[in-house]
Amino acid sequence: MPFMTWDNKFSVGVKAIDDQHTVLFGFPNDLHDAMLKGEGSKVTGPLLKKLADYTRTHFVEEEKMMAAASYPGLSEHQAKHRELMKHVDAYALRFEHGEATLNLHLMNFLRDWLTPQILKVDHQYGPCLKEHGIK
Repeated sequence: MPFMTWDNKFSVGVKAIDDQHTVLFGFPNDLHDAMLKGEGSKVTGPLLKKLADYTRTHFVEEEKMMAAASYPGLSEHQAKHRELMKHVDAYALRFEHGEATLNLHLMNFLRDWLTPQILKVDHQYGPCLKEHGIK
């Protein structure tokens, strides 16, 4: 059973972003599966690298779409992105320093970040993007 399940309630109404958010949902699920198999420590390093790389790419693409739609909350959204990347980078540093309890914290952080970020923050720009023809 997945740790997190994508549902249409998470859709912002822009296919490219919804597709990227679906991929982001996979990271905590991958870590959860590995932990259930006793392989969490093996996958954490590569998963953190993939997560950081993918998240940066996602944020850049999301911000480009918001800029193209002249979304008025762009600068505030960019600040949230920077703050979230600080957290991801901090997890990578903690992993490098051998923190044993990282996996559960990371999995919960991802869940607690993704769910409200998409439902509350990202849903705000969806209508603006759609009004500007970004679907």
